[in-house]
Parts: sequence; C-alpha cells; structure tokens
Amino acid sequence: MNSQPEQSRSAPRPADEPVAIVGIGALYPGAHSADAYWSLLNQPLNQSSSPCGGDLDEVDVDVARFGIPPAQSGAMARMQILMLEAARRCLADAGHDARSLPGERTDVVVGTCFGLDRQYANALRIEGSRYARDLRRALEGRGESDAAGRAAAEFQEELRRGLGASPHDRVGEMTSTIPARIAAAFKFRGRTLALESADATSFVGLAHAVTSLRAGTADAALVVAGHRRESPLLERMIEGWVTAGAAGRAGRLAEGVGALLLKPLSLAERDGDRVYARILHCALRLDAQPGPFRRSSATGLHRTTARAAYRGAAVTPESVQYVERVGAGSPEDAAAELAALAREHGVQLLPGTAAVGSAQDRIGHTLANAGLAAVSKVALALHHRTVPPSSAPDRALPGPPAFRSPATAEPWERPAPGLPRRAAVTGTSVTGAVCHLVMEEHAPTEPRPVAGARTRERRPGHTAHPAAEPIAIVGMGAKFAGSPDPEAFWQIVLSGQDRIAPVSERVLDRDLYYAPGSLSLTHSYTELAAPIDVPEAPPPGLDIAPDRYRSLDAAQRTVLETAGQLLARCGEGALPLGGRGLVAVGGNLGLTRDRQAHTERSIGYLESVADALPALAGLADDVRESLLKEVRAEHHGGDGPPHPALLDGRLASGGAALVAHEYGLDAFPVAVEAACASSLAALDVAVGALRSGDVDYALAGGVELACTARDMVLCSALGLLSHGRITPFDAAADGFTPGDGCALFLLKRYEDARRDGDTVLGTIRAVGASNDAKSLIAPDAQGQARAIQRAFSQVEFGPDTVDYLEAHGTGTKVGDRAEISSVAEVYSGGRDAPLLIGSAKSHFGHTYAAAGAAGTLRALLALRAATVPPGANLTTLNPDLPLDAIPALVPTEAMAWPAVRGRPRRAAVSSFGTGGINYHLLLEEHRDGPR
Repeated sequence: MNSQPEQSRSAPRPADEPVAIVGIGALYPGAHSADAYWSLLNQPLNQSSSPCGGDLDEVDVDVARFGIPPAQSGAMARMQILMLEAARRCLADAGHDARSLPGERTDVVVGTCFGLDRQYANALRIEGSRYARDLRRALEGRGESDAAGRAAAEFQEELRRGLGASPHDRVGEMTSTIPARIAAAFKFRGRTLALESADATSFVGLAHAVTSLRAGTADAALVVAGHRRESPLLERMIEGWVTAGAAGRAGRLAEGVGALLLKPLSLAERDGDRVYARILHCALRLDAQPGPFRRSSATGLHRTTARAAYRGAAVTPESVQYVERVGAGSPEDAAAELAALAREHGVQLLPGTAAVGSAQDRIGHTLANAGLAAVSKVALALHHRTVPPSSAPDRALPGPPAFRSPATAEPWERPAPGLPRRAAVTGTSVTGAVCHLVMEEHAPTEPRPVAGARTRERRPGHTAHPAAEPIAIVGMGAKFAGSPDPEAFWQIVLSGQDRIAPVSERVLDRDLYYAPGSLSLTHSYTELAAPIDVPEAPPPGLDIAPDRYRSLDAAQRTVLETAGQLLARCGEGALPLGGRGLVAVGGNLGLTRDRQAHTERSIGYLESVADALPALAGLADDVRESLLKEVRAEHHGGDGPPHPALLDGRLASGGAALVAHEYGLDAFPVAVEAACASSLAALDVAVGALRSGDVDYALAGGVELACTARDMVLCSALGLLSHGRITPFDAAADGFTPGDGCALFLLKRYEDARRDGDTVLGTIRAVGASNDAKSLIAPDAQGQARAIQRAFSQVEFGPDTVDYLEAHGTGTKVGDRAEISSVAEVYSGGRDAPLLIGSAKSHFGHTYAAAGAAGTLRALLALRAATVPPGANLTTLNPDLPLDAIPALVPTEAMAWPAVRGRPRRAAVSSFGTGGINYHLLLEEHRDGPR
C-alpha cells in the first residue's frame, strides 16, 4: 500500500509575507555572541580596538557536545566546527536548546567561498607522495641509496602527522558536510545544501531561504556563512581584490562566521518568537561583462536592482532611513553604488535624512559572510531602535550628500507616526553581482502602511498553487565519458554498455598512487574510471584570453562548453534570453585548481619537512641545500607572482559566472553543493526562483570531474570504490566507480515557454528534499522515503502513476538496499504495471555532484524516446532488494514505453548524498507539441 505523503508543504504563503529573523549567531574576533557583536558595532570608531586583524582560533568549541564520533572529528574542517558553534549559539539566542526546535521542516543553508583547510591539507598530503619520490630519486642519483628509502618513508609519515590523515578525509573535507553535520546535530530534516557566489554568497543564501519559506516548503531556515584565512596564497590575492581603492578597516579581509534563524512572520508570531526584524525582499542582478571578473560600476544596474527590491517589498525608497553597505571595490565601484543610492533615495529626501554605514568598519570584509554580518547588524539596530556609528561615506558625488554618517550611536526615530523603521542592505561582488535587500522593524500590533508604495510585480498566468506550477525544460547539454552531447549519451545508454576502463597515467600515476587489493591512506586500489576529455580551447565565438583560459578550473571549462552546446541547440530564436535569469551549477565547492594552486605554492612547507628528516641529518648543510634545490626543480609554480586571472579559476561559482558573462546573460551565478545530490539541489534552487517570480529563466545542472588521483585515493581510504566496476542492484555490488560528467538544462515557467514558442522537452513537476539527520555516511531508507513523500505532496498525482525511476544506484549492497526499501515504502501498491528502475551510473560511473544531472538527462531522454533504457553490468539481481513488494523490474534490455490513456508518461529521479542529503525529482513528458 502507498504510504500517505507527509504534510511536508504548507499552503504557499503570500508572495510578499515578511520573513522574521528570530535568532542571531555571531563569531568574530573579539565578539562571540549577538550581544557582543552589537556592543562592538556601537563603539565610536576612533575608540574601537579593530579586532578585524585577528582570527577565530580563539573560539573554543566543545566538539563532543555535537555527538561527533572521535574517528570523524580529526577529519573535520575548522570551518565546520565554527559553523556548528555559530548554529548552536544562534538557536540558543532564539530561545531553543539543541533539541527543542521542531526540525521536520527546518532547512540548513551554508555559504562559504574558496577552499577549506582540510581540502588544502588533503591535496598537499597526496601530492606529497610525488615530492617523496623525487626526494628518493635525487638521493639515489647521488649514491645515497641507504638514505633514499628511509627519507621517502619518513617524509610521508611526517606529512601524515603534520597535515593529518584519516579514512574519513573525503567526507570531512566536503563543504556540504557542514550543513549535513548541523542537521544531524540538531535533528533538522529539511533541505541541506551549501552555496557559493563569491562575496555575494550571503545574499544568495538568504534569498533562497526566503523563497523556500514563502513557498511553504520549509517552516524555518538556518542560514550560516563564514570565512577563514585558509590559504596564504589565496589571502594575498583576495587582499588586492577587496581593498582596491578602499580605505581603513573596511578594506581588510577578515575572519567571521554568522548565523540567522528565519521563519515566516506568521509562524514566528504564532510561536511567540522574539523577532529582531523582518526581511521584506532581496533582489539580485548581474552586470554581464566578458573578460576577467570585476565589480559593477554601472549606476543604472544599481538603481534597477534597488527598484526591484523596493517593488518586491512593496515599499517606497523614501521610507528607508538607513542603508548598510557591503563590499570594498574601486573608487569607481563605490561611486556608482552611492550615486545610484543617492538618486533612488536622495531625490525624495532632504540632504542627510538617511544614514549610511558598514559593519566592515569594525570587522573588516568577511567575504562569504559579509552580507550576513550586514543583515545581522541591521536587524540588531532595528531591534534596539538605534543607529550605530559609522565612518564617513565616500565623497565622490557632486552636490549635497544624500546620506549622513553618525559619529556616535543615536536613537532611531520613526519616519512618521504609524510607519515602521526601515533599512536597506546593498552589496556588490567581484563577479559583477549587485544585491539589494530591504528590512523593517517588527511591530506586531501595527499594520504595515504602504501608502504610495508600488505593488509587487505579478506575471500573467542529484496560479493559485504556485509551488505546483510546472517548470518546462526547453534546452539541454551534456558531456560524459564517450559522449560529447545528449544524442551520444543516449546511444551509449541504449547499447547497454559502459564507458568504464583503466585510466591513463595522466589521471593516475600508478607508481605513486595505485596499490590493488588493500586499503591505504595514500593509494587507490582501483584503476578503473570513466573520465572525459577536458576542453583545451573556449567554445566557438568566445574571445577568452589564452592565459585566462589556462588558469580556469577544468570543471569551469566543462561547464562553459556544455552551456555553449545547450544554447546553440536551442536555436537562434531562443537567444538572447530575455528578462532576469539564474545560472545554478551543482558541484564541489572546493575546486581542483584552487587546491592545486595552494599545493604549488606550498613547496616551502614540503622543504621544511624534508630538511628536518633524520635520514638527511648526516648530510652536510650545503649538500642538503643542494639536494632540496634539485627536488624543487621537479615541481612547478612555486615561484613568481600568481597570474591575476588565477583567482577566477578558484571560484566554484566561477563556472556559472563564466556562462553568464561570456554569453551575455542577465543571470545571477551560484554554485551549489549537496554532496552527490548537488545537481538536483541546483535544479531545486532554480525551480524555486522561477516559481517565486524572481527570475524568468534558469540554467541549472551539475558538474564534477571525479577521475583524479586525489579523489580515487581519498575514496579508496574509506572503502567506497568498487574493486571491479560499479554494478547497481547486482548481488556482486561492492562500491562505485568514479566518473566525470556535466549536464545542464534550460528551464522556464511552463506558460512562459509556451508563450515564447519554445520546444518543451519535458516538465519538472516537483522536487522533494530531506535530511536523514542520523549519519554522515550510512544511507537511511526512512530519510530517503521522506524526500520522495515531499515530492508527491506537491503534485496532484500519486506514486502509482509513475512508470520509471532513475535511481541513485550507488552500487553498494547497503546503499542499494536502503534505496529500494525507501521506494517500496512510497511506491508500492495500486500499480497497474511494475515500476521500471535503472541508473546512469551503470554506464558512466558515479559522477558525484553531476550524478543527479546524469540521471535527469537519462530519464528525460527516455521520456522523449518513449523507451525504457537498459542497465549495464547487471548479472544477478541482489535477492535482498524488496523489488517484489513494489513491484518493480530492473531492465537489462531496452523496452518500449507505451502511452497510458488519460495521463502523460512520468518518471522520477533520485539523488542521495553523503551527510544524509536526499532529493527526489518528478518529471512528466510534454505531449502537446513537437517531441
């Protein structure tokens, strides 16, 4: 019998319902609570101790209180520990202890930018094997054979001791492990994902949370964002990035972690929460400019973004009394921002009526956390009805200043009787993003007068019910092993064969990293994978400087090529895309290029380790120095200034930003990580933005190039890889095989696609998500079933009308059994025909963050071809799988997919990730129009 779908989605709330800030967590050098942060913000600037030069190592965190096993604690990034603590303090500030907040429908959204310490450490440790070999060879070449073997062994042991090494390193280093760990610690079972959009990251996280709360897919959202100084090279590069033209503390890159607990205002008031302030609307736009990333100096775009925020908030600019600025760009950038604000506000205000300030005066620029620090400051100011002091704004504008800068804290008076105090937070990003967020004080007994305000714009038509609005897929592009496009992908799928084979020496140096038959912290026990050829040149028609293109990460280049393929396939009639857009790419937020750059610049650390080895103690100082110079010559990138374009290649959202800039799209870029469910999480972000009306189109999907020595070694250490090849649902399943891949989809609201004459390839009807809140590595059938139930709670049809399931299919006995058990819980009973099940992983391996995109592509192509594809490598079904309870079949040959009278063909796609992250997507064929 079908399980009844849980009540996982409230009726959609009003599109303009305010979102309440009910909890604040703040971890900054010298200020470790909301109260301490507010105190710091109110110090007169000339008396401030300027803690922004400090770090967060002073924050003492009791890791044991979060129930983390000792075997995993050593593999955790320091950022993960700090974010756990910020979340705990935020919940305590809201009046909840670690277990009291109802967590069934609480989302966790985390924002970071660039790599984490464990990512850098793991990459350096694994690359250290190469240094050890070069050291051994250099000694052998000098006739020091006895010392050579000892030196290499001692070197690797010292690296393990100094950098850390654990079988759990691959899990502990993942950014998406952070929201998953928070969910597990506090038993939150909503969506869990990590986002990155350079120094606009906080704004994206807040906008996504607001969208989910208003759509009724969540009842609460915990947003956490932070920055630490993780890499000396990165630090030097970013300092120039954020301080160009900036003066004083505001230009300093600093450490900080913040957290906000959000609820729809109606629920906050129902629950008796203390409300610091209300978020009314957040507008995000991009200044698309080909070439290296840079901030926007377009005054017109700043004004357009501000107007969109005020229109969405249904308030007028003159009702805003305070503006909090985020960002530290060039004088031209600051002038454009201030000019836009002055024109939007000042034309209707007496000079000096509104105040302007920046939290960066006190704490510096905290990058991914900068927007959250600003919103927290404004929420506290509204709550205390006090305007904090600030330094003077730039005086680059002609005429009388529109804003004033209070030298000391002052009472915040109402603008007029009955009107609430209001504020705006404005920010820019190095990727060209412009953000504007509108807030107001909480006055529960008074209405929100909006006399003269404009109403919010309404559009015609891994509806009364806007959360159920179909989303049309109108374009697709793909690149997987052996398949440069969707047609080749489909032909491989139909063949029933895989594209898994021994990798080249370029991918896996067998002398260094291959040791079949045993678990190791330094070697892979498999040489099988399904890699792609990384693009060597930009797509036709794009003029990208060779130096810049070479500096890009391989995943970024693959996204750019795939997007070009998608847009070309849409036809000239579809370009340029009109209106506002979003580019959401699921992937690993720690890019290989970023880790590689850090490793190349860490030659000094490796030499310091080698210089202290007991095996070299007998060598004269000049001999040892000469030896280390000889080894250094074998490594590259350790000297000289870094190329300026290198920074672009280290941003996870850089792939999305490249697509928007190089193809001239007014589309905000964001990278999404939800472990192996990242692609479906990115699609979920896109669907939410489309249904809310915030964007008119979205490019969404996923990418990961997992066929690297680093990933193969780290996954082998935990025993995750198959000793042979991946065989989903087979009795012999013993793990997965890594694969590379990328798939992107162009999405529009269904009615808009029909209006524009687009070819509709299929429709997304729902995306359900959950977190197990149990284990970071063990799959949980109940948690997976919850995500499936949440998908069906959004549509008018039941599981018995779904014909085909594109399963996650990890190829592990435990994982396959948990997945089929969750399917049996929801899909069983009332079926006229067996549910047909398959997995793209049987053909292309496990593409990690791109897995959901591969599954969506396979299911979409199957719908269009009216053909159920066969799986590969299935010899004997695992008898422990409860397939008969559904009932279900796993085809090994292609099957016709007959039409069903009275309804379209339907398919589902599952993606489950490390950390208990679960996503389930429902697809429907489009029968009215060309196939």
